[in-house]
Amino acid sequence: MVSGERPNVIVFFTDQQRWDTTGVHGNPMGLTPNFDAMARRGTHVANSFTCEPVCGPARSYWQTGLYATEPGCFRNAIPLPKDRRTLAQCFGESGYQIGYIGKWHLHDWGTVPQGDRGGYDYWLASNVLEATSDAYRTRLYDGECNAVDLPGYRVDAVTDAAIRYIDGHKSDPFFLFVSYLEPHHQNHLDDYPPPDGYRERYTGGYYGIVKRLDEALGRTLDALKSLHLTDNTVVLYTSDHGCHFRTGNSEYKRSCHEASIRVPTAVQGPGFDGGGMLSDLVSLIDLPPTILDAAGLDIPEEMQGRSILPLTRGERENWPEEMFVQISEAQVGRAVRTHRWKYGVDAPDKCGGHDPGSDVYEDHNLYDLQVDPYELTNLVGVEAHRPVVEKMRERLIRRMVEAGEVAPEIRSAELTKSGQRRVSEEEALE
Repeated sequence: MVSGERPNVIVFFTDQQRWDTTGVHGNPMGLTPNFDAMARRGTHVANSFTCEPVCGPARSYWQTGLYATEPGCFRNAIPLPKDRRTLAQCFGESGYQIGYIGKWHLHDWGTVPQGDRGGYDYWLASNVLEATSDAYRTRLYDGECNAVDLPGYRVDAVTDAAIRYIDGHKSDPFFLFVSYLEPHHQNHLDDYPPPDGYRERYTGGYYGIVKRLDEALGRTLDALKSLHLTDNTVVLYTSDHGCHFRTGNSEYKRSCHEASIRVPTAVQGPGFDGGGMLSDLVSLIDLPPTILDAAGLDIPEEMQGRSILPLTRGERENWPEEMFVQISEAQVGRAVRTHRWKYGVDAPDKCGGHDPGSDVYEDHNLYDLQVDPYELTNLVGVEAHRPVVEKMRERLIRRMVEAGEVAPEIRSAELTKSGQRRVSEEEALE
Protein backbone atom coordinates (compact mmCIF):
# COMPACT_ATOMS: atom_id res chain seq x y z
CA MET A 1 0.00 0.00 0.00
CA VAL A 2 1.30 3.43 -0.94
CA SER A 3 1.81 5.60 2.13
CA GLY A 4 -1.36 7.59 2.83
CA GLU A 5 -3.45 5.50 0.43
CA ARG A 6 -6.66 4.16 1.93
CA PRO A 7 -7.17 0.40 1.57
CA ASN A 8 -10.21 -1.21 0.03
CA VAL A 9 -12.16 -3.46 2.40
CA ILE A 10 -14.07 -6.63 1.51
CA VAL A 11 -16.08 -8.69 3.99
CA PHE A 12 -16.61 -12.24 2.73
CA PHE A 13 -19.48 -13.38 4.94
CA THR A 14 -20.80 -16.96 4.92
CA ASP A 15 -23.88 -18.26 6.73
CA GLN A 16 -23.92 -21.08 9.27
CA GLN A 17 -20.34 -22.27 8.69
CA ARG A 18 -18.62 -24.21 11.45
CA TRP A 19 -15.04 -23.38 12.33
CA ASP A 20 -13.97 -27.01 11.99
CA THR A 21 -14.74 -27.13 8.27
CA THR A 22 -11.35 -25.50 7.66
CA GLY A 23 -7.95 -27.09 7.22
CA VAL A 24 -6.27 -24.74 9.70
CA HIS A 25 -8.66 -26.11 12.33
CA GLY A 26 -7.74 -29.70 11.48
CA ASN A 27 -10.38 -30.73 8.96
CA PRO A 28 -8.69 -33.45 6.86
CA MET A 29 -10.87 -33.20 3.75
CA GLY A 30 -9.04 -30.41 1.93
CA LEU A 31 -12.15 -28.25 1.72
CA THR A 32 -10.59 -24.83 2.29
CA PRO A 33 -7.14 -24.43 0.69
CA ASN A 34 -7.80 -20.75 -0.14
CA PHE A 35 -9.02 -19.88 3.37
CA ASP A 36 -6.08 -21.79 4.85
CA ALA A 37 -3.59 -19.92 2.65
CA MET A 38 -5.25 -16.63 3.58
CA ALA A 39 -4.96 -17.50 7.27
CA ARG A 40 -1.26 -18.30 6.83
CA ARG A 41 -0.52 -15.18 4.79
CA GLY A 42 -2.51 -12.85 7.00
CA THR A 43 -3.97 -13.22 10.48
CA HIS A 44 -5.80 -16.33 11.62
CA VAL A 45 -8.33 -15.54 14.37
CA ALA A 46 -8.31 -19.06 15.75
CA ASN A 47 -10.83 -18.51 18.56
CA SER A 48 -13.59 -16.56 16.83
CA PHE A 49 -17.21 -16.59 17.98
CA THR A 50 -20.57 -15.14 17.13
CA CYS A 51 -22.37 -13.06 19.77
CA GLU A 52 -25.71 -14.67 18.90
CA PRO A 53 -26.16 -17.80 16.75
CA VAL A 54 -29.09 -16.46 14.70
CA CYS A 55 -28.95 -14.87 11.21
CA GLY A 56 -30.56 -11.46 11.83
CA PRO A 57 -28.99 -10.64 15.21
CA ALA A 58 -25.54 -11.65 13.99
CA ARG A 59 -25.93 -9.29 11.05
CA SER A 60 -27.04 -6.47 13.33
CA TYR A 61 -23.75 -6.82 15.24
CA TRP A 62 -21.90 -6.36 11.99
CA GLN A 63 -23.83 -3.36 10.76
CA THR A 64 -24.00 -1.45 14.07
CA GLY A 65 -21.13 -2.73 16.20
CA LEU A 66 -23.67 -3.19 19.02
CA TYR A 67 -24.99 -6.20 20.88
CA ALA A 68 -28.34 -7.12 19.35
CA THR A 69 -30.39 -6.09 22.37
CA GLU A 70 -29.20 -2.48 21.93
CA PRO A 71 -30.77 -1.79 18.49
CA GLY A 72 -33.52 -4.32 19.32
CA CYS A 73 -32.66 -6.87 16.61
CA PHE A 74 -32.71 -9.79 19.04
CA ARG A 75 -34.37 -12.23 16.58
CA ASN A 76 -34.96 -12.57 12.85
CA ALA A 77 -37.37 -10.31 10.93
CA ILE A 78 -36.71 -7.19 13.01
CA PRO A 79 -35.63 -4.26 10.77
CA LEU A 80 -32.42 -2.42 11.56
CA PRO A 81 -33.45 0.86 13.26
CA LYS A 82 -32.93 3.94 11.13
CA ASP A 83 -31.51 5.97 14.02
CA ARG A 84 -28.46 3.76 14.55
CA ARG A 85 -25.19 4.72 12.94
CA THR A 86 -23.93 1.91 10.75
CA LEU A 87 -20.69 0.58 9.43
CA ALA A 88 -21.66 1.62 5.89
CA GLN A 89 -22.27 5.19 7.02
CA CYS A 90 -18.85 5.30 8.67
CA PHE A 91 -17.19 4.30 5.40
CA GLY A 92 -19.46 6.47 3.26
CA GLU A 93 -18.83 9.58 5.33
CA SER A 94 -15.10 9.05 4.76
CA GLY A 95 -15.40 9.03 0.98
CA TYR A 96 -15.59 5.29 0.38
CA GLN A 97 -17.81 3.72 -2.26
CA ILE A 98 -19.99 1.28 -0.33
CA GLY A 99 -21.73 -1.80 -1.70
CA TYR A 100 -23.78 -4.69 -0.40
CA ILE A 101 -24.37 -7.94 -2.30
CA GLY A 102 -26.29 -11.02 -1.16
CA LYS A 103 -28.35 -11.80 1.93
CA TRP A 104 -29.45 -8.93 4.21
CA HIS A 105 -31.88 -10.43 6.79
CA LEU A 106 -32.30 -7.19 8.71
CA HIS A 107 -35.81 -6.36 7.56
CA ASP A 108 -39.15 -8.12 7.51
CA TRP A 109 -39.91 -10.63 4.76
CA GLY A 110 -40.28 -8.33 1.74
CA THR A 111 -37.84 -6.36 -0.39
CA VAL A 112 -35.72 -3.79 1.44
CA PRO A 113 -36.57 -0.11 0.79
CA GLN A 114 -33.67 2.28 0.28
CA GLY A 115 -34.02 3.83 3.73
CA ASP A 116 -33.68 0.43 5.42
CA ARG A 117 -30.38 -0.64 3.86
CA GLY A 118 -28.04 0.64 6.52
CA GLY A 119 -26.60 3.37 4.30
CA TYR A 120 -25.24 1.23 1.43
CA ASP A 121 -25.39 3.14 -1.85
CA TYR A 122 -24.83 0.14 -4.18
CA TRP A 123 -27.39 -2.59 -3.54
CA LEU A 124 -27.89 -6.03 -5.06
CA ALA A 125 -29.45 -8.11 -2.32
CA SER A 126 -32.42 -10.03 -0.98
CA ASN A 127 -33.62 -9.75 2.58
CA VAL A 128 -34.27 -13.49 2.97
CA LEU A 129 -32.25 -15.00 0.16
CA GLU A 130 -33.38 -18.55 0.97
CA ALA A 131 -36.97 -17.47 0.28
CA THR A 132 -36.32 -15.73 -3.06
CA SER A 133 -33.86 -18.18 -4.57
CA ASP A 134 -32.68 -21.75 -4.78
CA ALA A 135 -29.33 -23.39 -5.45
CA TYR A 136 -29.60 -22.85 -9.22
CA ARG A 137 -32.10 -19.99 -9.22
CA THR A 138 -30.62 -16.82 -7.77
CA ARG A 139 -32.88 -13.79 -7.45
CA LEU A 140 -31.60 -10.55 -5.89
CA TYR A 141 -33.03 -7.02 -5.99
CA ASP A 142 -31.30 -3.89 -7.23
CA GLY A 143 -31.35 -0.39 -5.81
CA GLU A 144 -34.79 0.26 -7.31
CA CYS A 145 -36.21 -2.98 -5.84
CA ASN A 146 -36.31 -4.59 -9.28
CA ALA A 147 -35.80 -8.35 -9.37
CA VAL A 148 -32.46 -9.42 -10.88
CA ASP A 149 -32.05 -13.08 -11.82
CA LEU A 150 -28.43 -14.25 -12.01
CA PRO A 151 -27.15 -17.37 -13.79
CA GLY A 152 -25.22 -20.22 -12.26
CA TYR A 153 -25.00 -21.93 -8.90
CA ARG A 154 -25.95 -19.39 -6.22
CA VAL A 155 -22.48 -19.11 -4.65
CA ASP A 156 -21.03 -18.45 -8.10
CA ALA A 157 -23.76 -15.97 -9.04
CA VAL A 158 -23.12 -13.86 -5.94
CA THR A 159 -19.35 -14.10 -6.48
CA ASP A 160 -19.68 -13.00 -10.11
CA ALA A 161 -21.64 -9.95 -8.95
CA ALA A 162 -18.96 -9.15 -6.35
CA ILE A 163 -16.17 -9.40 -8.92
CA ARG A 164 -18.06 -7.11 -11.28
CA TYR A 165 -18.38 -4.58 -8.45
CA ILE A 166 -14.67 -4.80 -7.63
CA ASP A 167 -13.72 -4.31 -11.27
CA GLY A 168 -16.06 -1.34 -11.59
CA HIS A 169 -14.60 0.36 -8.49
CA LYS A 170 -10.94 -0.48 -8.85
CA SER A 171 -10.02 3.20 -9.06
CA ASP A 172 -11.94 4.16 -5.90
CA PRO A 173 -11.48 3.18 -2.27
CA PHE A 174 -14.41 0.85 -1.70
CA PHE A 175 -16.05 -1.11 1.09
CA LEU A 176 -17.90 -4.18 -0.15
CA PHE A 177 -19.93 -6.53 2.03
CA VAL A 178 -20.59 -9.87 0.28
CA SER A 179 -23.12 -11.94 2.22
CA TYR A 180 -23.69 -15.53 1.12
CA LEU A 181 -26.56 -17.79 2.13
CA GLU A 182 -24.33 -20.85 1.98
CA PRO A 183 -23.70 -23.25 3.66
CA HIS A 184 -27.04 -22.53 5.39
CA HIS A 185 -29.63 -25.13 4.44
CA GLN A 186 -32.33 -24.45 1.84
CA ASN A 187 -35.45 -24.06 3.96
CA HIS A 188 -38.10 -25.52 1.69
CA LEU A 189 -35.95 -28.60 1.07
CA ASP A 190 -34.52 -28.98 4.58
CA ASP A 191 -31.30 -29.88 2.78
CA TYR A 192 -27.89 -28.45 1.97
CA PRO A 193 -27.86 -28.42 -1.86
CA PRO A 194 -24.28 -28.34 -3.18
CA PRO A 195 -23.22 -27.86 -6.81
CA ASP A 196 -23.85 -30.84 -9.03
CA GLY A 197 -21.33 -33.59 -8.28
CA TYR A 198 -20.10 -32.11 -5.01
CA ARG A 199 -22.41 -34.11 -2.73
CA GLU A 200 -20.76 -37.33 -3.87
CA ARG A 201 -17.20 -35.95 -3.76
CA TYR A 202 -17.46 -34.44 -0.28
CA THR A 203 -19.67 -36.87 1.64
CA GLY A 204 -22.77 -34.74 1.77
CA GLY A 205 -24.13 -31.39 0.78
CA TYR A 206 -22.79 -29.27 3.63
CA TYR A 207 -19.14 -30.06 2.95
CA GLY A 208 -19.71 -29.73 -0.78
CA ILE A 209 -21.05 -26.20 -0.29
CA VAL A 210 -18.10 -25.29 1.95
CA LYS A 211 -15.77 -26.43 -0.83
CA ARG A 212 -17.54 -24.21 -3.39
CA LEU A 213 -17.41 -21.22 -1.01
CA ASP A 214 -13.68 -21.67 -0.70
CA GLU A 215 -13.39 -21.75 -4.48
CA ALA A 216 -15.40 -18.52 -4.55
CA LEU A 217 -12.93 -16.99 -2.12
CA GLY A 218 -10.12 -18.09 -4.42
CA ARG A 219 -11.83 -16.49 -7.41
CA THR A 220 -12.26 -13.24 -5.48
CA LEU A 221 -8.60 -13.21 -4.46
CA ASP A 222 -7.62 -13.99 -8.07
CA ALA A 223 -9.67 -11.01 -9.24
CA LEU A 224 -7.87 -8.74 -6.77
CA LYS A 225 -4.52 -10.08 -7.95
CA SER A 226 -5.32 -9.53 -11.63
CA LEU A 227 -6.45 -5.97 -10.90
CA HIS A 228 -3.31 -5.24 -8.83
CA LEU A 229 -5.42 -4.64 -5.73
CA THR A 230 -4.17 -7.41 -3.43
CA ASP A 231 -1.65 -5.33 -1.50
CA ASN A 232 -4.16 -2.53 -0.95
CA THR A 233 -7.24 -4.54 0.00
CA VAL A 234 -8.24 -5.88 3.39
CA VAL A 235 -10.20 -9.11 2.98
CA LEU A 236 -11.97 -10.49 6.04
CA TYR A 237 -13.60 -13.92 5.92
CA THR A 238 -16.01 -15.01 8.65
CA SER A 239 -19.50 -16.45 9.24
CA ASP A 240 -22.58 -15.39 11.20
CA HIS A 241 -22.74 -18.57 13.31
CA GLY A 242 -22.10 -22.29 13.22
CA CYS A 243 -24.32 -25.36 12.98
CA HIS A 244 -24.77 -28.53 15.03
CA PHE A 245 -27.28 -30.24 12.76
CA ARG A 246 -29.93 -30.77 15.48
CA THR A 247 -27.54 -32.92 17.51
CA GLY A 248 -27.59 -30.50 20.46
CA ASN A 249 -31.12 -29.14 20.29
CA SER A 250 -34.07 -29.10 17.91
CA GLU A 251 -33.14 -25.66 16.59
CA TYR A 252 -29.80 -26.87 15.16
CA LYS A 253 -27.91 -23.66 15.96
CA ARG A 254 -29.62 -21.46 18.56
CA SER A 255 -27.60 -22.45 21.62
CA CYS A 256 -24.30 -21.65 23.28
CA HIS A 257 -22.64 -24.91 22.19
CA GLU A 258 -19.32 -24.62 20.34
CA ALA A 259 -20.84 -26.02 17.16
CA SER A 260 -23.30 -23.11 17.16
CA ILE A 261 -21.12 -20.18 18.18
CA ARG A 262 -17.60 -20.86 16.90
CA VAL A 263 -16.83 -19.66 13.37
CA PRO A 264 -13.85 -19.51 10.98
CA THR A 265 -12.20 -16.08 10.73
CA ALA A 266 -9.13 -14.88 8.88
CA VAL A 267 -7.98 -11.48 7.58
CA GLN A 268 -5.36 -10.51 5.03
CA GLY A 269 -4.15 -7.20 3.64
CA PRO A 270 -2.61 -4.05 5.08
CA GLY A 271 -2.12 -4.36 8.82
CA PHE A 272 -2.84 -8.10 8.87
CA ASP A 273 -0.28 -9.76 6.59
CA GLY A 274 2.14 -11.73 8.72
CA GLY A 275 -0.08 -11.38 11.79
CA GLY A 276 0.11 -15.09 12.54
CA MET A 277 -2.38 -17.05 14.61
CA LEU A 278 -4.25 -15.21 17.35
CA SER A 279 -5.29 -17.40 20.28
CA ASP A 280 -7.26 -14.58 21.96
CA LEU A 281 -11.04 -14.91 22.24
CA VAL A 282 -12.60 -12.68 19.57
CA SER A 283 -16.29 -11.99 18.91
CA LEU A 284 -18.06 -10.82 15.77
CA ILE A 285 -18.71 -7.56 17.59
CA ASP A 286 -14.95 -6.91 17.47
CA LEU A 287 -14.81 -7.07 13.67
CA PRO A 288 -16.60 -3.81 12.69
CA PRO A 289 -14.15 -1.70 14.73
CA THR A 290 -11.34 -3.85 13.34
CA ILE A 291 -12.01 -3.00 9.70
CA LEU A 292 -12.59 0.67 10.51
CA ASP A 293 -9.26 0.70 12.30
CA ALA A 294 -7.59 -1.04 9.36
CA ALA A 295 -8.94 1.66 7.03
CA GLY A 296 -7.62 4.41 9.29
CA LEU A 297 -11.12 5.58 10.21
CA ASP A 298 -12.40 6.64 13.61
CA ILE A 299 -14.24 3.98 15.60
CA PRO A 300 -17.56 5.35 16.92
CA GLU A 301 -17.58 5.55 20.70
CA GLU A 302 -20.87 3.65 20.89
CA MET A 303 -19.43 0.50 19.28
CA GLN A 304 -19.16 -2.17 21.94
CA GLY A 305 -16.34 -4.25 20.48
CA ARG A 306 -12.69 -3.41 19.98
CA SER A 307 -10.24 -3.67 17.11
CA ILE A 308 -8.05 -6.75 16.93
CA LEU A 309 -5.27 -4.86 15.12
CA PRO A 310 -3.34 -4.32 18.38
CA LEU A 311 -3.40 -8.09 18.94
CA THR A 312 -1.50 -8.61 15.67
CA ARG A 313 1.25 -6.44 17.18
CA GLY A 314 1.29 -8.37 20.43
CA GLU A 315 -0.55 -5.64 22.35
CA ARG A 316 -2.98 -7.53 24.61
CA GLU A 317 -3.44 -5.14 27.50
CA ASN A 318 -7.06 -5.11 28.75
CA TRP A 319 -8.21 -7.63 26.14
CA PRO A 320 -11.21 -9.55 27.63
CA GLU A 321 -10.53 -12.98 29.09
CA GLU A 322 -14.01 -14.17 28.12
CA MET A 323 -16.50 -13.71 25.31
CA PHE A 324 -20.23 -13.10 25.76
CA VAL A 325 -23.21 -14.68 23.99
CA GLN A 326 -26.84 -13.56 23.89
CA ILE A 327 -29.58 -16.00 22.86
CA SER A 328 -33.12 -14.72 22.38
CA GLU A 329 -34.86 -17.05 19.91
CA ALA A 330 -35.21 -20.74 20.81
CA GLN A 331 -34.58 -19.76 24.42
CA VAL A 332 -33.82 -16.59 26.33
CA GLY A 333 -30.33 -17.28 27.59
CA ARG A 334 -26.89 -15.83 28.10
CA ALA A 335 -23.42 -17.36 28.27
CA VAL A 336 -19.75 -16.54 28.79
CA ARG A 337 -16.80 -18.58 27.57
CA THR A 338 -13.18 -18.44 28.69
CA HIS A 339 -10.42 -20.56 27.17
CA ARG A 340 -11.34 -23.35 29.57
CA TRP A 341 -14.87 -22.83 30.89
CA LYS A 342 -18.28 -22.15 29.41
CA TYR A 343 -21.18 -21.10 31.61
CA GLY A 344 -24.74 -20.48 30.47
CA VAL A 345 -28.03 -19.43 32.02
CA ASP A 346 -31.65 -19.72 30.92
CA ALA A 347 -34.75 -17.61 31.65
CA PRO A 348 -37.43 -20.27 32.25
CA ASP A 349 -40.35 -17.86 32.28
CA LYS A 350 -39.46 -16.07 29.04
CA CYS A 351 -40.30 -17.13 25.51
CA GLY A 352 -37.58 -17.26 22.88
CA GLY A 353 -38.44 -15.05 19.93
CA HIS A 354 -40.68 -12.78 21.98
CA ASP A 355 -38.52 -11.56 24.87
CA PRO A 356 -35.10 -10.00 24.27
CA GLY A 357 -33.93 -10.67 27.82
CA SER A 358 -34.96 -11.25 31.40
CA ASP A 359 -34.45 -9.98 34.94
CA VAL A 360 -34.24 -13.53 36.27
CA TYR A 361 -32.19 -16.47 34.98
CA GLU A 362 -31.24 -19.90 36.26
CA ASP A 363 -27.97 -21.79 35.98
CA HIS A 364 -28.22 -23.89 32.84
CA ASN A 365 -24.84 -25.36 31.92
CA LEU A 366 -21.16 -25.44 32.81
CA TYR A 367 -18.63 -27.19 30.59
CA ASP A 368 -14.93 -27.79 31.17
CA LEU A 369 -13.71 -27.41 27.60
CA GLN A 370 -10.22 -28.55 28.54
CA VAL A 371 -11.36 -32.10 29.26
CA ASP A 372 -14.77 -32.06 27.56
CA PRO A 373 -14.40 -30.19 24.24
CA TYR A 374 -17.59 -31.73 22.86
CA GLU A 375 -19.63 -30.47 25.86
CA LEU A 376 -21.07 -33.84 26.79
CA THR A 377 -20.96 -33.45 30.60
CA ASN A 378 -22.89 -30.60 32.20
CA LEU A 379 -21.22 -29.71 35.51
CA VAL A 380 -23.50 -26.85 36.54
CA GLY A 381 -25.11 -28.68 39.47
CA VAL A 382 -22.01 -30.53 40.66
CA GLU A 383 -21.01 -29.36 44.13
CA ALA A 384 -17.29 -29.66 43.44
CA HIS A 385 -17.62 -27.10 40.66
CA ARG A 386 -19.53 -24.50 42.62
CA PRO A 387 -16.47 -22.15 42.80
CA VAL A 388 -16.30 -22.11 39.00
CA VAL A 389 -20.00 -21.37 38.67
CA GLU A 390 -19.71 -18.48 41.12
CA LYS A 391 -16.74 -16.93 39.27
CA MET A 392 -18.35 -17.40 35.88
CA ARG A 393 -21.64 -15.98 37.12
CA GLU A 394 -19.80 -12.82 38.19
CA ARG A 395 -18.23 -12.57 34.74
CA LEU A 396 -21.56 -13.08 33.01
CA ILE A 397 -23.34 -10.38 35.00
CA ARG A 398 -20.49 -7.95 34.35
CA ARG A 399 -20.59 -8.62 30.61
CA MET A 400 -24.37 -8.26 30.50
CA VAL A 401 -24.17 -4.86 32.16
CA GLU A 402 -21.38 -3.78 29.80
CA ALA A 403 -23.64 -4.78 26.89
CA GLY A 404 -26.38 -2.47 28.17
CA GLU A 405 -28.51 -4.99 30.01
CA VAL A 406 -29.76 -4.73 33.59
CA ALA A 407 -27.87 -6.87 36.11
CA PRO A 408 -30.15 -9.91 36.56
CA GLU A 409 -30.87 -12.25 39.41
CA ILE A 410 -29.34 -15.65 38.62
CA ARG A 411 -30.71 -18.56 40.63
CA SER A 412 -28.39 -21.41 41.53
CA ALA A 413 -28.96 -24.92 40.28
CA GLU A 414 -29.65 -27.59 42.88
CA LEU A 415 -26.31 -29.05 43.91
CA THR A 416 -25.54 -32.75 43.67
CA LYS A 417 -22.53 -34.65 44.95
CA SER A 418 -20.10 -36.16 42.52
CA GLY A 419 -16.97 -38.24 42.55
CA GLN A 420 -15.10 -35.49 40.74
CA ARG A 421 -12.47 -33.58 42.65
CA ARG A 422 -13.13 -30.03 43.79
CA VAL A 423 -11.57 -27.44 41.50
CA SER A 424 -9.02 -25.01 42.90
CA GLU A 425 -9.37 -21.22 43.04
CA GLU A 426 -6.76 -20.94 40.28
CA GLU A 427 -8.68 -23.31 38.01
CA ALA A 428 -11.90 -21.39 38.60
CA LEU A 429 -10.24 -18.27 37.22
CA GLU A 430 -8.97 -19.88 34.00
